[in-house]
Amino acid sequence: MKREEVAKEYRTAEELSVALEKRGHVVTSWDELPQVTMDETGIETASYRIGLPNNDQAPTVFKVYFPPDCRVEAHTHSCDYSEIILEGSQRVSGKWLYKGDIRVGLANKGYGPLIAGPEGALVLVIFADGNWPAIGIGAGDGSTINASKLLEQFSAAKGT
Repeated sequence: MKREEVAKEYRTAEELSVALEKRGHVVTSWDELPQVTMDETGIETASYRIGLPNNDQAPTVFKVYFPPDCRVEAHTHSCDYSEIILEGSQRVSGKWLYKGDIRVGLANKGYGPLIAGPEGALVLVIFADGNWPAIGIGAGDGSTINASKLLEQFSAAKGT
């Protein structure tokens, strides 16, 4: 049976927790995870935690699509992270990254702006824990990172 033939609905964090606690593992897909589209930039993203969804110490993974020429202002995060370019290209702090490139960043060290290439960029971002929300730095007004919209859908560490 093909994946498209199976009725799919978004899986909640509670459903994933129940399945993990019952079986010790769970199989899902990006299509089953809640999605957020950022109106300001057209960025599309989905996320999950490695381990129990309510564990603030668990690594947090985002798949992010940046539309062509999309610009995200300079920012930082309160935890270490890594980004892997899956498709397309992206300029980060003036350096172009391409499919297969890996960028590793430390907590509270600013970077940016991020500018997607003419074909856009699909990026896998892995945060060390639940302290992933972006913190704007510099002259930006925060509109291109819109962490509050992401926090409506995706959980972050308490106090973030």
